[in-house]
Amino acid sequence: MKNILKRLWGGLIAAFYASLVFAAEPIKIGSVLSVTGPAAFLGDPELKTLEMYIEEINKKGGVLGRPLQLIHYDDGSDASKANAFAKRLIEDDKVDLIVGGTTTGSTMAMVPLVEKAGVPFISLAGAVVIIEPVKKWVFKTPHTDRMAAEKVFEDMKKRGISKVALLSETSGFGQSGKKETEAVAPKYGITLVANETYGPKDTDMTPQLTKIKNTEGVQAIFIFGLGQGPAIATKNAKQLGITLPIYHAHGVASEEFIKLAGPAAEGVRLPAAALLVADKLDDKDPQKAVAMAYKKAFNERWKTDVSTFGGHAYDGLMIAVDAIKRAGTTDKAKVRDAIEATRGYIGTGGVVNMSPTDHMGLDLSAFRMLEIKNGDWALVR
Repeated sequence: MKNILKRLWGGLIAAFYASLVFAAEPIKIGSVLSVTGPAAFLGDPELKTLEMYIEEINKKGGVLGRPLQLIHYDDGSDASKANAFAKRLIEDDKVDLIVGGTTTGSTMAMVPLVEKAGVPFISLAGAVVIIEPVKKWVFKTPHTDRMAAEKVFEDMKKRGISKVALLSETSGFGQSGKKETEAVAPKYGITLVANETYGPKDTDMTPQLTKIKNTEGVQAIFIFGLGQGPAIATKNAKQLGITLPIYHAHGVASEEFIKLAGPAAEGVRLPAAALLVADKLDDKDPQKAVAMAYKKAFNERWKTDVSTFGGHAYDGLMIAVDAIKRAGTTDKAKVRDAIEATRGYIGTGGVVNMSPTDHMGLDLSAFRMLEIKNGDWALVR
């Protein structure tokens, strides 16, 4: 009887404190994500991650004794809609901060609004233009397109590859990736002997790949894009009988790419976060515990594979929550300062050390070079 009363009393106390938390004014987390459309395989796991962890945080009492409230909009992978949704989040919903932008285009459409309004904004998109030059209120969690090009060229150099064909998407991410790839190629002794582009809604890249196939001296193909386009290009290359090494940027770092590309993905290499190979990491790797815990939680909740994109959302939310805790308030200026002061955060994307001159906080070591072998990810050592 005594134990029953003890458990009952404990439950009543927990319920009492929970009621106090949920009686408090919520901390509003805004988000604009590409949950549908061509970039859905990025935005869908991002939304699932935010929903899952905000629910978990609230079960544990919220933040500063207040519940988190997620207010999100789906831009349908259409960057032109992101500006209007950001305006709604700021003016109507009066959010305390924003996590996401899924794509570079959506993010850059939101940047002028958050900068003017003074709202902390953590983007989940890849292009370096998001944080360079540094913008006071804008941060990001994914590795940049410049880092992707550098990591790819590092690996090519080890394999004796110096003449490369670039095939890039005309989206914001692809355009920035093209620019950064062209800029860093000479540093690694790489010559771009072919330079083709394709549209984000294109369903056949055979003409561009035929030109590349007929280019004298080309030793490898580097495809820079996201969504379904890179998978189509990979299949087209296989159909044309192209046997050159194929590299991708981190915009395809999910199981969905392997499913879409099928057998043509075999041997493809790309830089990605440790999350995709969490179980293959050394036990001493500081990221292993974090990545494995996220992977387990996501798999159990959603019955589907993890992607680095969901991981970027996890990192963005946790960096934001940690900043609010350290600031001891939701005052936007103080939270912004706390985000900028993030040091030693171990996330799914790497170890984050931000500063007034670096609003991402990752270096090249945060990228792992992966190869698709037997339909699965393998570390290139």
